[in-house]
Amino acid sequence: CEESVYQAIKAGYRLIDTAASYTNEDAVGAGVKRAIAEGICTREDLFITSKMWVQDMQNYEMAKQAIDASIEKSGLGYLDLYLLHQAMGDYFSAWRAMEDAYKEGKLKAIGVSNFAPEHMQPILDNCKIVPMVDQVSFHIGNRQEAVVTMCKEHDIQLMAYSPLATGGLVNDEYVAKIAEKYNATIPQICVRYCIQKGAIAIAKSTKEERIISNVQVDFEISDEDMEYLDKK
Repeated sequence: CEESVYQAIKAGYRLIDTAASYTNEDAVGAGVKRAIAEGICTREDLFITSKMWVQDMQNYEMAKQAIDASIEKSGLGYLDLYLLHQAMGDYFSAWRAMEDAYKEGKLKAIGVSNFAPEHMQPILDNCKIVPMVDQVSFHIGNRQEAVVTMCKEHDIQLMAYSPLATGGLVNDEYVAKIAEKYNATIPQICVRYCIQKGAIAIAKSTKEERIISNVQVDFEISDEDMEYLDKK
């Protein structure tokens, strides 16, 4: 994990996604600090995301301790974005703890993950701070239309995890036709598709060549070809 994070930052990535349940917040922090020490970037250049797991979403105090634990494990002083990982447990109390941590400057932005509209509405009805992000599985063939509509209505940024469908699209012949047309890899098309849908795409790889390739998406998929991909 540390090496992958370091190589990603070296390749130009500036957003790194982790979570308490991944048990690698410390390794992410180590990779970040290594890149900073070598002068590749500053802490302010980076956007580090982590998430609270459901076992810590039982009450306000547990949630507060979980936030502090994530920051301490990362060793980075603060987190740029912190999310409720699932719509489970007492996520109302957890959200209040996150609102307070945001006001204290420990968290620069707060949001949720895997929240459908029916999970989000109770938060919207009771929160002081509207969630800034909803991180969901989003990719070609899984457009999450209800979530997208909700995010647009409330000015919530959509963040797409598994833009490659957890590897399910990497050999897909339907997507391959578009990749060939743009002289791109299938993963590049998948990431670019998410970006053009207004989502922040977070691709995952441990191989340096793929880490480098997946960020090389400075091209535009035509409206016609986006419509083709929508039909997947």
